[in-house]
Amino acid sequence: MKSFTKFDSPTPATAGVDKAAALKQTFELINSQLYAVEERIRAQARVFDPAVEGYVAYAIESNGKRLRPALALLAGGATGAIGTEHLDLAVVVELIHAATLVHDDILDGADTRRGQPTANAKWGNALSVLLGDCLFAHALKLASGFRSPEMSRRIAEAASEVCSGEIIQTQRRFDLKLSVPDYYRIIEMKTGALFAVATELGAFLNEAAPAVISALRTFGMRLGTAYQIYDDVLDLAGDETKAGKTLGTDLRKGKLTLPVLYLLQNSEPAERDSICNVILSGTDEEVAALARRAIQTGALKSAVATGRRMVHEAQTQLEIVPAGRHRDALTGLVNTLDAMFGQYAS
Repeated sequence: MKSFTKFDSPTPATAGVDKAAALKQTFELINSQLYAVEERIRAQARVFDPAVEGYVAYAIESNGKRLRPALALLAGGATGAIGTEHLDLAVVVELIHAATLVHDDILDGADTRRGQPTANAKWGNALSVLLGDCLFAHALKLASGFRSPEMSRRIAEAASEVCSGEIIQTQRRFDLKLSVPDYYRIIEMKTGALFAVATELGAFLNEAAPAVISALRTFGMRLGTAYQIYDDVLDLAGDETKAGKTLGTDLRKGKLTLPVLYLLQNSEPAERDSICNVILSGTDEEVAALARRAIQTGALKSAVATGRRMVHEAQTQLEIVPAGRHRDALTGLVNTLDAMFGQYAS
């Protein structure tokens, strides 16, 4: 059977690291379940009115990494058998993620994602806002079908956290008083929450011990937070032609990510004033120069070190999870993300 994983081509994030091979090996264990999840995701588009179906199908087309579904399945496998409800959970978390991407691209004015035009680039902001709303609503409708009401409650809470994180991040754009703890809070909400609910509920469905459920929730939160830091690093130092999405949007849109916050922290007052002026009203050339400055001064490297520390914190949470191939696969994901960070560590 052909491997499901979409990492068949090297990307700049893993120059010198065979991410394709690493993730292919990790996902091989759940390959058949991921195919089943993919079919279920695609089937969701057909639930909508024919006039809407094409838009939904475009938004959920399988060009993404499907990390959140994989985490739900691996957490299930690490705590027992992977059942039908694990597949349903994987579909729900991916639909919520797809909705957030549609809305993110509108907020950022991004033109491409995964190498394809964004929904807003194709159809405009008005239709894309409604498309994201449809995906959110449909995901919550599916979540109401779980046997335990706790499942739908936790999924709704996570969706609310994601949206709240996006609101706070938008509210704090160009806010030069944003602190590193503020930044952590935002990314835990907007990214970590969905990783955490995938791993937590994957274990909850198998009635795992409360300590194991808690550990897997923390694992997902730490991994998701680290993944967002990596994405922020990539936005400054990545290669847009290979990353498959519009890069450099964070600074231009006033998002103060961890590398920029570290740059501000470690700058002399006069230089800090200059950086602030660029953030608030700099030209594209000045913003690009500021991104290079973050790399040259070691601010980017410090952000990488922080991300790697969170990756290692995620790893420690797996010690309480029963040993087995699925736990090993979760460790494989941790090691792959650590290696991805490693490309920017020097």
